[in-house]
Amino acid sequence: MSVKFNHTIIHAKDKVASARFLAELLGLPEPTPFGHFQVVKLTDGASLDYVTTQDAIHGQHYAFLVTEEVFDSLIAKIRDRKIQHWADPRGQHENQINTHDGGRGVYFQDPNGHYMEAITVPYGGW
Repeated sequence: MSVKFNHTIIHAKDKVASARFLAELLGLPEPTPFGHFQVVKLTDGASLDYVTTQDAIHGQHYAFLVTEEVFDSLIAKIRDRKIQHWADPRGQHENQINTHDGGRGVYFQDPNGHYMEAITVPYGGW
């Protein structure tokens, strides 16, 4: 038997805008509605299912393993749009990327305060 991650629900003040923000930055297909969710499909078949809430949103962390080409595109979009970003999860190295394990990584927040991370090599290099 195998175990594979399938989906998670992400709370947003505006599910459509939030889903589009991430999909566009990562170069993913346009999000699609499913019930009361706005779904961002990842290339491995998993999905991020955005739902609108009026409740307070507590920022969560979502990390994505991306190719070098996707990272190049992502960091260019982040810089062009002047999106605040960091090389580290504590935000001490603003407007920088990291080079952990021979790859590249960046942290940024989505419109709801969720912490997004993109890395080109998994931590530990595996």
